[in-house]
Amino acid sequence: MERGERILEAAGELLVAWGYRRVTIDEIARRAGVGKGTVYLHWKTKDALFLAVVLRSKLRSHHAQLARMRAEPLDVLPSRLMSGAYQDFLKDPVLRALYHDDTDVLGRFTDIAKKELAELSAYSDEVVRRYLEVLRAHGLVRTDMTVEQQQYALLATASGFFLSEALLHDRAPQSAAERSRILARTVRGALETSAAGPGPDDGPATARTREAAAAAAAQVIPLYERLAELSEREMGRQLRQ
Repeated sequence: MERGERILEAAGELLVAWGYRRVTIDEIARRAGVGKGTVYLHWKTKDALFLAVVLRSKLRSHHAQLARMRAEPLDVLPSRLMSGAYQDFLKDPVLRALYHDDTDVLGRFTDIAKKELAELSAYSDEVVRRYLEVLRAHGLVRTDMTVEQQQYALLATASGFFLSEALLHDRAPQSAAERSRILARTVRGALETSAAGPGPDDGPATARTREAAAAAAAQVIPLYERLAELSEREMGRQLRQ
């Protein structure tokens, strides 16, 4: 693992374990096995380093989404896309802390991240809107709501499941796979058309569904590629110039 990656890994582990306020550059350097000056060779400030940590986690999820869609075009469907994002979220403690707005972990860093990453967040919202427009054009999601209403429904549903990991942990099914299936079924029932075909647990998709999903994926994948590219660019901007 290269020095920069070791530093990011150490910073992420300490952020979740100790919280933003308590973590120092000295501790990060010690855990990464480098000198304090080496950390500052890569990032000007502690804030810049932690922004890179956040972007790294988000970028991993973007790349995972892209890999799933490239391997299986049916993963472009909202139910499968959100199920995959949910599983990425469960695997990444930094994403979980961010999503739950855990003040013990993040402190004032939440406000810093929102301000610094506002432009990227706005583009991410635009990607979701354009994604839904593509699926509507291919008959894979319903058209009895506006795109804006569908975007709200999709994000609100996913947000509910993500937040439930902290708020309803004592009532949720023990298996993460089962919780993921419930999310997929909920999103499918709310947004997808019969033309989208059965869910992954309901039998094979029809040739028509696969054809529509492949055509939609060809348009959606570039949107997510661009989002990943902008995330990488933002990570680069946080590096010491």
